[in-house]
Amino acid sequence: MRSRSNSGVRLDGYARLVQQTILCYQNPVTGLLSASHEQKDAWVRDNIYSILAVWGLGMAYRKNADRDEDKAKAYELEQNVVKLMRGLLQCMMRQVDKVEKFKHTQSTKDSLHAKYNTATCSTVVGDDQWGHLQVDATSLFLLFLAQMTASGLRIIFTLDEVAFIQNLVFYIEAVYKVADYGMWERGDKTNQGIPELNASSVGMAKAALEAIDELDLFGAYGGRKSVIHVLPDEVEHCQSILFSMLPRASTSKEIDAGLLSIISFPAFAVEDVNLVNVTKSEIISKLQGRYGCCRFLRDGYKTPREDPNRLHYDPAELKLFENIECEWPVFWTYFIIDGVFNGDPVQVQEYREALEGILIRGQDGIHLVPELYAVPPDKVDEEYKNPHTVDRVPLGKLPHLWGQSLYILSSLLAEGFLATGEIDPLNRRFSTSVKPDVVIQVTVLAENNHVKELLRKHGINVQSIADIHPIRVQPGRILSHLYAKLGRNKNMKLSGRPYRHIGVLGTSKLYVIRNQIFTFTPQFTDQHHFYLALDNEMIVEMLRIELAYLCTCWRMTGRPTLTFPVTHTMLTNDGSDIHSAVLSTIRKLEDGYFGGARVKLGNLSEFLTTSFYTYLTFLDPDCDEKLFDDTSEGSFSPDNDTYLGGYLEDTCNQESQDELDQYINHLLQSTSSRCYLPPLCKKTEDPHVFSAIHSTRDILSVMAKAKGLEIPFVPMTLPTKVLSVHRKSLNLVDSPQPLLKKVPEGDFQWPRDDHGDVDCEKLVEQLKDCSNLQDQADILYILYVIKGPNWDTNLSGQHGVTVHNLLSELYGKAGLNQEWGLIRYISGLLRKKVEVLAEACADLLSHQKQLTVGLPPEPREKTISAPLPPEELTKLIYEASGQDISIAVLTQEIVVYLAMYVRAQPSLFVEMLRLRIGLIIQVMATELARSLNCSGEEASESLMNLSPFDMKNLLHHILSGKEFGVERSVRPIHSSTSSPAISIHEVGHTGVTKTDRSGITRLRSEMKQMTRRFSADEQRSSTPSSPTGTSSSDSGGYHMSWGERQGQWLRRRRLDGAINRVPVGFYQKVWKILQKCHGLSIDGFVLPSSTTREMTPHEIKFAVHVESVLNRVPQPEYRQLLVEAIMVLTLLSDTEMDSIGGIIHVDQIVQMANQLFLQDQVSTGATEILEHDQATGICHFFYDSAPSGAYGTMTYLTKAVASHLQELLPSSGCQTQ
Repeated sequence: MRSRSNSGVRLDGYARLVQQTILCYQNPVTGLLSASHEQKDAWVRDNIYSILAVWGLGMAYRKNADRDEDKAKAYELEQNVVKLMRGLLQCMMRQVDKVEKFKHTQSTKDSLHAKYNTATCSTVVGDDQWGHLQVDATSLFLLFLAQMTASGLRIIFTLDEVAFIQNLVFYIEAVYKVADYGMWERGDKTNQGIPELNASSVGMAKAALEAIDELDLFGAYGGRKSVIHVLPDEVEHCQSILFSMLPRASTSKEIDAGLLSIISFPAFAVEDVNLVNVTKSEIISKLQGRYGCCRFLRDGYKTPREDPNRLHYDPAELKLFENIECEWPVFWTYFIIDGVFNGDPVQVQEYREALEGILIRGQDGIHLVPELYAVPPDKVDEEYKNPHTVDRVPLGKLPHLWGQSLYILSSLLAEGFLATGEIDPLNRRFSTSVKPDVVIQVTVLAENNHVKELLRKHGINVQSIADIHPIRVQPGRILSHLYAKLGRNKNMKLSGRPYRHIGVLGTSKLYVIRNQIFTFTPQFTDQHHFYLALDNEMIVEMLRIELAYLCTCWRMTGRPTLTFPVTHTMLTNDGSDIHSAVLSTIRKLEDGYFGGARVKLGNLSEFLTTSFYTYLTFLDPDCDEKLFDDTSEGSFSPDNDTYLGGYLEDTCNQESQDELDQYINHLLQSTSSRCYLPPLCKKTEDPHVFSAIHSTRDILSVMAKAKGLEIPFVPMTLPTKVLSVHRKSLNLVDSPQPLLKKVPEGDFQWPRDDHGDVDCEKLVEQLKDCSNLQDQADILYILYVIKGPNWDTNLSGQHGVTVHNLLSELYGKAGLNQEWGLIRYISGLLRKKVEVLAEACADLLSHQKQLTVGLPPEPREKTISAPLPPEELTKLIYEASGQDISIAVLTQEIVVYLAMYVRAQPSLFVEMLRLRIGLIIQVMATELARSLNCSGEEASESLMNLSPFDMKNLLHHILSGKEFGVERSVRPIHSSTSSPAISIHEVGHTGVTKTDRSGITRLRSEMKQMTRRFSADEQRSSTPSSPTGTSSSDSGGYHMSWGERQGQWLRRRRLDGAINRVPVGFYQKVWKILQKCHGLSIDGFVLPSSTTREMTPHEIKFAVHVESVLNRVPQPEYRQLLVEAIMVLTLLSDTEMDSIGGIIHVDQIVQMANQLFLQDQVSTGATEILEHDQATGICHFFYDSAPSGAYGTMTYLTKAVASHLQELLPSSGCQTQ
């Protein structure tokens, strides 16, 4: 017999260790591991971590097999792993109804349980008796299911199990907006059962989704039916949220050692090396001790000061746990494994030696990892005074299975028995390595031959949708419908994927469905959803954003392929040419670079070999699932009333269509609309827009059109334009209270019936002959108010023509005419849902930005701090807008833009925690009033009439803090729009554009400007000056003369106050002041110093708390002065004083500074022009002073702080000067 090799002997030693410390707890029936001999429950997370040592040891035996017994040992160990994983699968499959419910509710009551009965796989505690919702545990299961399957284990046996795993993917897919209880089952660290968004859950879910995507769960024995599908956009959501959160772990934990599991083994979820290193060094500097790491700051678990008789902590109690938090050795095992993966032998050696020193020797000398080390009760005071000096005692479970398993795994790796690739067969460890440049393949397709010919005239040769047959093109929403069939299973009553918007990463793949290749156009080109797609400049802008996004986020093999359709709506108004913005974009795409992305323009057929394909075999005819198995199919799409937005191919006859074609056409037709209103005069309309179904209505409309051309155009006489009057009554500048005006019926000479009421039938008759967009809108608005949206007008003798239908049709016409004010208004009347609104809102929230909607102050202003279902969100917005439709619609639009920016340019949102949409809208209107020198009503109307592209630009300028000007445009206006065209331009640092900085151009424009200034001053002298009117932006261009500098600081403060921007490090400085006084009083509301006893300085929770106090100030400019005063106060917190004592009244300091400013102004001879703000009593010139300089706000604030705190300052008294 051969002698045993040295490595074989050492492996046998580890096998004994595994048997005595881990496998002895495994239940022979279910395969689950109980937590300890006393604690019989099986936790999902602990079970997976605990079995990793067994999995690793099995692979080590297989690799280092000296003899047959070693191979048998390897098989035996691997089967122990399979048994445990299948045991956990059984536990979860018994809760299949919860998985189904949770996909739709994301409620903590509908989540899978966190722990199960070891002997029976049944539940142990009730749904609401434990913090069960721990997305990281479910994600960890999926991650290791994928890794173990890839390593050769066979864990999943049947297609029913595959369907269940596919539904678990949907369960964790929405993690980026789900607040859960996290790794420590506690949620918020006060342990009061408050769930929060945890970086550890988001990171683990991202890793699981990436690992299991396109993986065959039957391993080498499977086919396409056992493959799991993940939508890449969901992964990318997780990625951007991790980027915005780390190194913070959640709102109440500024750092958490559990993050080691996502920045390193097992998840490797973070792709930015710098972020990994920052997080790691934060953990080492803030949490590491002599016996391991604390879980997080002020963690009271098992400390001597914790009250064992209750679970929750009182907020002020958390301060007691500072410096005596228990230290957990398990985190050092993560550092050893991390060192092996990074090839850092020094780190491995250092932590192995440290760990050896704190292991406990059991019987027979085996090494045991204890759960944690605590400060002995009699040494607490000593540890408070000198942290990390007292010798601690081990407490909790011995061994701690999770730590024991990772200790054994780390030893196998460090001693060379395992290679890193063996416990990471899916290569997650390369997540931080440099990615190659992405080239985006763009194919431009013409909707029909007419569009194709127009493009050819400009020298652009593209194919039409019919030309690329047999490849099929469909709008992105059809892909959402098809994906809703994925994962359906009748046996387990699983419904598949919830209908959700699919992002650009999902539509940039090619799909093979029933052996046909499909390409899907991105959602932003789909006018079916929201009016943004009616603005061609906006579509081009969205294309630029999405290409840049694809460039940075594409992770799959092959190149992304984006299909950009040029439709009839991208033509000029008369349909005779392509819109200039679309043309210039196609030209830029031909150059190979667009918006910073490398692109390659070509025909789809050229890209077939280089694209990435996904095979959607769940739609195959031999699957159990029928496409038409659902009675609600027609109501699947959230919006059933807009025009036909799909591409119905003429090439298929109804007879030859298979079920899939019928299903797609059914989905497209369920969203088409018909035409009832008479056509508009003054324009030849594109007949394509109207109904695709030929009938007598076409003939009627042709007759009406002919009539309109023969007879000279006489608009129908209405005494007053009702709808436009209502829309123009909105004033966002002067009165912050928008009122909804009901139709005062008595004022109008409407046709009346015998009872003196408005005769709606006669109105309908008038509607037939009315061929003016504005008048049609007015009549329909009256009908809407009096009869409601579902009243059947019986227009042209046809039944079922409701007011709602007619408004939908009018919406389409307004879209073609680019009447943005009208479009927004009808959109509001129809209560059109912004398909992506809930997602946009969730995006902002998960980037730690809270939202408020409605105009300040509370209670009218409503805060959104957790994701809401779409219906609830829309309802809340309408409530907060005082039922003013225009504001409600604009609020939704701005939320969508903010979400675009938070994804594309997160740097815009630095030090902004709460986005107050109402204030932002107010500031936009104020900017327009100031720049155009017009009244509040006019400015509000101009704002409503801005195209989406201009609206987004205006918002960007306000967010970015750059100087900008607004001018009335002199360019020809393409539409019959009644509002003034406005353009927004940037102003350079010196107030001039580059070309104007030299020579004669500059001189000429200065001369022009002087004449303009005189005429503007003459106009203005007749009106009393006001803070909004003092500084009118130059109507002609790019200069800001000295006169225009006036109002600049007021405006800057107003903007910063409205978007809640504070200086970097502001909240940490407030925390320091609070430690030195009893509190800060802001506008009558006190921020007490006791908050520092609960919260640490870098917590988001603390920042939000300070923010909520500041937000009680309704005037943004006054709020900003308060922030400046607090910044001056923070200089004191750096002094040597222990305590300032008392409550500091910040508003008194600002008022005192204002008085000092006024005294100085009066002493220099200014008397008459010192206007005051009515609400706060602050002088407008003080608002408009620069912070620095002899007469700057900082000078006066510093003096005010010094005199306010005179008696409390140290005797030297010169620190503040």
